[in-house]
Amino acid sequence: MFKYFVIVAGLIGSCAPALWADDWGHWRGYLGNGVSLQAQPPTEFSDSKNLVWKATIPGRGSGSPTIWGDRVFVVTAVATNGKTPGELAFQTLCFDRGSGELRWKKTAVEAVPHEGTHATNGYASASPCTDGTHVYSHFGSRGLYCYTMDGELVWKRDDFGPMSTRNSFGEGSSPTLADDLIIVPWDHEGPSFLYALNKTTGETAWKVARDEPTCWATPLVINVGATKQVVMNGQTYARAYDLKTGQELWRCSGQTERPAASAVSDGELVFVTSGFRGAFLGAFRPSGRGDIQGTSSVVWTIDRDTPDVASPLLSKGRLYFYKGKSGLLTCVDAKTGKPHYEAQRIPGVSSTYASPVAAGGFVYLTDRSGTITVIKDSDRLEIVASNTLSEPVDATPAPVDNQLFIRSENSLFCFSK
Repeated sequence: MFKYFVIVAGLIGSCAPALWADDWGHWRGYLGNGVSLQAQPPTEFSDSKNLVWKATIPGRGSGSPTIWGDRVFVVTAVATNGKTPGELAFQTLCFDRGSGELRWKKTAVEAVPHEGTHATNGYASASPCTDGTHVYSHFGSRGLYCYTMDGELVWKRDDFGPMSTRNSFGEGSSPTLADDLIIVPWDHEGPSFLYALNKTTGETAWKVARDEPTCWATPLVINVGATKQVVMNGQTYARAYDLKTGQELWRCSGQTERPAASAVSDGELVFVTSGFRGAFLGAFRPSGRGDIQGTSSVVWTIDRDTPDVASPLLSKGRLYFYKGKSGLLTCVDAKTGKPHYEAQRIPGVSSTYASPVAAGGFVYLTDRSGTITVIKDSDRLEIVASNTLSEPVDATPAPVDNQLFIRSENSLFCFSK
């Protein structure tokens, strides 16, 4: 059974769905940069402050919540406690945005994972995504599942085969919606690919092979003139593909081992980074073609203090990123790479998986312990508030309208001013 702890539901719960002005259909938001342009969430929150509701999530998962209209979606993997040891139920949960009540729960498949995972990772680490018509839950080797907004299964693809990740660290790349396609990354220690599926039918539109080992990044789709590009991180190369055909457009080497951070873009430049056993951050002009290393398409690079697991945040012409998995924060000018400040210690933030997000003139920095420190979105480092939740947090928060949704190890929180 699920247990729900509704703290305040009156005003929020009475709002009609049409009153929700903003959506967060992807784990990095509408632009893929970690920014909400409209949201004004609270900067101070806890179990007893600005808490609208808190819902218990069974099982384990670190996929971030996605929000559309009056619905909030999360995924999880729950032990079945059946006759088969290690069997998990891979589930999608839909919560009512106003009250936190469970609207529906669907089990995609029950299965025993074919390989282990890192102690800090679960088996439901990819974030769901939605376009307001369908919601898509990606469980990697267990398949991709498309549901209606009311939880009816539309199609599934469970024929990708099993992934074999580096050191059995587990899976976690999230898919990305663009036009009539859903882009599915498939980088692992076996044959790697990038898939584009018809989002309505699940049929393969194109599939390209990638000479890449395990990568946990999520694809970014950008507009470059009349062409849409799919930008994907990779240990061998950062690359871009034509969204319509899958043709590779440009590539650039320089990445470190087993990248996890996803690319961001301001429309003119693309920023790709990695920070495990090395450091690299490159600003690329996506108009280049072929191998762009050493050309004018590489605008600037950084070789220190770059992020490992958490992706960078791009907001108001500034790039924010951690050093490795630490909480040491750097902020640079996105056009030039020149630092506003470098590797600064943030109170309460020392170990990071969740990516920074920005909304309402503030940046939210999440520590794995459950501390979320808020700073001003500005050239100067200015601490605004430090908030502590009762549970660890690895998922990236989602700011929407005047709310902030946070998925912790065992709960889903909704905060509002």
